[in-house]
Amino acid sequence: MDEKRCFQSKDGVNLTYWRWSPPQNQQNMPLVLLHGAASNSTRWWHFVQHSHLLADYCLLRPDLRGHGESLWRGPARIEEWSQDIAALLQHAQKSRAIVAGHCLGANIALNFATRYPDQCAGLILIEPIAPEAVTGILAQLRRFISLLRIALVLIKLLNRLGFYRRQLETLDLQILDRRVQESSQIELKAMLADYGSPWHDLKIVPTAQYLSNLIEILRPLPVSGVHCPTLVIQSSGHSVTDAKRTEQLLRKLPHVEFATIDSDHWLPATHPDELRELIDSWVLKITSSFG
Repeated sequence: MDEKRCFQSKDGVNLTYWRWSPPQNQQNMPLVLLHGAASNSTRWWHFVQHSHLLADYCLLRPDLRGHGESLWRGPARIEEWSQDIAALLQHAQKSRAIVAGHCLGANIALNFATRYPDQCAGLILIEPIAPEAVTGILAQLRRFISLLRIALVLIKLLNRLGFYRRQLETLDLQILDRRVQESSQIELKAMLADYGSPWHDLKIVPTAQYLSNLIEILRPLPVSGVHCPTLVIQSSGHSVTDAKRTEQLLRKLPHVEFATIDSDHWLPATHPDELRELIDSWVLKITSSFG
């Protein structure tokens, strides 16, 4: 059964997540699925329709604070997101989980593992963003982090004075992903541009949260405090990050495995079946070792 649930964070923010409960209510290790920047829980629509884990595993898909139905104009940072995952597990009555994340969600998952090691049984990092390995627009933005921080302070001040958008558009990634999967190679590049377009993203998230996403995604990745097994899934393209450089940085993680899919970022949209198969097989392998 798939149902929407809501709870309050420790600081009183209303948060929303979707919970898939297997038919037989199996007690296997739950899997938390974190979306990326300017996204929401619909990022995982294909996975929850086709995963082989559905029969036996609980799947938890939150709208991260500041995104989707977990609207908050704070904006959120790594610290709040990590704390919210711990609160989510408590609300779902789960003591530990395997945590998977895409893009910014991968960075959050890694931070959660360092801050709450007893609650993280495994990590799946899908196209993580290491600031030392970013390319393209992110590499340019990295040089202007101080300006982004100033802009964020100004936007927060305007928000406190009552200047903010009262309505934001909703995003259903199933609709957007299906268009990508049905497009020709000629159309594909233009359509994928929507996934990283500021003009597209600002329609669906508060401006302060959008700026915070950019700042948080460029924070250094904590690799020294992780103790659980990790699977890193990367795309081979270079439009967002350098996969080889990212692998060099994440080789420091203990019990780490790497997989690469021939794509240029946005793996959940462009190669959902390959991604699902990698996640399914790794989760089954890891949980079997738990006994």
